[in-house]
Amino acid sequence: QVQLVESGGGLVQAGGSLRLSCAASGSIVSIKAMGWYRQAPGKQRELVATMPSGGSTNYADSLKGRFTISRDNAKNTVYLQMNSLKPEDTAVYYCNADITQITRSGSWDRRVYWGQGTQVTVPS
Repeated sequence: QVQLVESGGGLVQAGGSLRLSCAASGSIVSIKAMGWYRQAPGKQRELVATMPSGGSTNYADSLKGRFTISRDNAKNTVYLQMNSLKPEDTAVYYCNADITQITRSGSWDRRVYWGQGTQVTVPS
């Protein structure tokens, strides 16, 4: 069974930096894309950044220049480097990935998976 596990969240002061990581495990054949989303209290989940297998990256317009997404394909891991953090960045950050896996029956199954989320808090 495929699982995504985020780590690296915590409390940081405004202007500080934090790096999140998300590792995928299981009987993985390939990962087409990986990305990060976030959800602040009382708000809808929103896109932070995505990285397709082709190598190009996509960022939310408001975050471009402060956040950087990267991948280590050998480790099936995606990272999010967050710099110049602001109180508005406070949210639960979720990793997701478009993954093709091998099932117990030997078939290939492609799905989008989500991690459990990691809390990032930036006090005002």
